[in-house]
Amino acid sequence: MSGRPLDVLEASLDEPVTVLLKDGNAYYGVLAGYDQHMNVVLEEALDEDTVPGDIELEQVQDTTIIRGDNVVTIKA
Repeated sequence: MSGRPLDVLEASLDEPVTVLLKDGNAYYGVLAGYDQHMNVVLEEALDEDTVPGDIELEQVQDTTIIRGDNVVTIKA
């Protein structure tokens, strides 16, 4: 997947994503929304078995909003 960041987020809507933050924490859930500041909204993950094993993740249990300036990467 390549292109402008907001186009990539648009293509990833309603898909499971991993969001890595500046503090080293990572969250896994379904991308429910985003805005022009790359603030993201994650909802509960669909399937725990699809969580990548190379990083310790915290699975979203409900709806979580992450401020865009804390995000390092978003992996689809």
